[in-house]
Amino acid sequence: MKHLAIALSLAACALSAHASCTGSDSYRFCTDSSGNSYTVQQYGNTTYTQGSNASTGSNWSQTSSTYGNTTYHNGTAANGNSWSGTSSTYGNTTYHNGTDSRGRSYSGSTYKK
Repeated sequence: MKHLAIALSLAACALSAHASCTGSDSYRFCTDSSGNSYTVQQYGNTTYTQGSNASTGSNWSQTSSTYGNTTYHNGTAANGNSWSGTSSTYGNTTYHNGTDSRGRSYSGSTYKK
């Protein structure tokens, strides 16, 4: 769960006030105050995010596709390993499950008021 949360947080950083972004709704290039950079491309129900860490030189990527109330996530972590998961929303609760970049299963839920 921690790795999914990190990946989702990094993708969200590209859209947050902490990053400076240029581009359009379908393609954005962003940098943050630490010099990290991100690209976010959106095609229909699919979002592709790629990032690089300015301090370590590592790269990561994530693809998220939403069908109905379920979003399918997969990507490559900065360590080069793959991960995947799903997030399904029912009412105010989103259920997450998948496999992190170390091959460990995770599951959990979040509640939005």
